[in-house]
Amino acid sequence: MRSEREMAEAIQRYGDTVRRLCMVHLKNYADTEDIFQTVFLKYALTSVSFDSDEHEKAWLIRVTLNACKDLLKSIFRSRTVSLEELVEQPAQLSADHREVLEAVLSLPARYRDVVYLHYYEEYTAPEIARILGKNVNTVYTRLTRAKGLLREKLGGDGDE
Repeated sequence: MRSEREMAEAIQRYGDTVRRLCMVHLKNYADTEDIFQTVFLKYALTSVSFDSDEHEKAWLIRVTLNACKDLLKSIFRSRTVSLEELVEQPAQLSADHREVLEAVLSLPARYRDVVYLHYYEEYTAPEIARILGKNVNTVYTRLTRAKGLLREKLGGDGDE
């Protein structure tokens, strides 16, 4: 594990390079900051002994590029739109859709996640179980309970 001084020096020397690489690949400030932290956390925890400053810089660049690629190919990044973004786009949602979306957003996270993945992203229960690392029956149970909560919130009979 690296010392605080080593970390500060590395961030000072290579921080701008890491951020620029991230921005070029991700085109998103929030994701850039996430990857920046991930890269320097890996740097702090690695036991690799670098032969030179160039070796250290090359290692950081490789880790940055790999982290960016992993984020870009992640299933969540490629197939999702945040629920908050949908709520902020009133022209694209009818009043009924907005009401349903707000009801989904008000669910506890464990139910909200499975509802979103199933109904908005069209994943099957086994796929959701794999994504969330849960048992398939747990996913089915959460979907059933979420439907019940939504039925109460929206006052429907649950057939839709």
